[in-house]
Amino acid sequence: MAPPMHPGSTTAPPPPLAEVVTALEARYDPALAEGWDAVGLVCGDPAATVRSVLFAVDPTAAVVGEAIAAEVDLLVTHHPLLLTPVHGVPATDPKGRLVHRLIRAGTGLFVAHTNADRAAGHGVSDALAAALGLVDTAPLEPVAPGAGLGRVGRLPEAVSLREFSERVAAALPGTPGGVRVAGDPGRLVRTVAVCGGSGGSLLPTAASAGADVLVTSDLKHHLVSEALEEPGPALCDVAHYASEWPWLPVAADLLRDDLGNRVRVTVSAERTDPWAWQVPGRDASGPDVPPPAGRAGPAAPVG
Repeated sequence: MAPPMHPGSTTAPPPPLAEVVTALEARYDPALAEGWDAVGLVCGDPAATVRSVLFAVDPTAAVVGEAIAAEVDLLVTHHPLLLTPVHGVPATDPKGRLVHRLIRAGTGLFVAHTNADRAAGHGVSDALAAALGLVDTAPLEPVAPGAGLGRVGRLPEAVSLREFSERVAAALPGTPGGVRVAGDPGRLVRTVAVCGGSGGSLLPTAASAGADVLVTSDLKHHLVSEALEEPGPALCDVAHYASEWPWLPVAADLLRDDLGNRVRVTVSAERTDPWAWQVPGRDASGPDVPPPAGRAGPAAPVG
């Protein structure tokens, strides 16, 4: 999936970092973030000029390298680099090393995490819902007019769960984990609940909203197993990274427009899903238990 690039205008001076941060926080209000979260400006001089911005899901070493190689002035990520409190950022520590690399290159880092999840109209779940073709969406768990966790909406036309799952796979970046589905493939899907990132806790809310399916990430075995024993939505489990990626071009376009085309905005080409490859499993329709080691099947008859 090729990243979009939006050249900024050359007729107006580029903004300082402080103005870019103000624009980002106007869209992704820090007050919407969870109390445990770490959002906002991580490093960077507010007075520094910002000519280019790179958006990514994760601040990995590869993404930081991409930002530095492209000489961007600001890296905006969804996931925090320093989510838990730290007492120092020595270059001998993997995360400290990234902070040092960014500062040496003059590249700032800004994080919009759970505040971007909850943002009204242009948040992470809004982007996921739009990528799947949902209309008439509303928050699953409202916290203010239009803001809240997750989204529930409807498809213009009902489709089977199998067809919908294929649509999910086609709409999101490919990952080794693909799309895992729990539910009858022939079930009709019209009302859809989504939550970018780990949204298993919203399953009861999705059921109360009348959702035919919940699309989210990181669903646990027991939650899925128990959900299948009760009336409620089918489940589509996608890679965490894939569920949040659709937000990147949305956020990039908004920032470019909010700053009057004075910055060059790009979306990272790095795929930051941590899973690299997959060994194909046994046929799910086959025996539940593989034969013991050293035995390929039943013993040959004697006679």
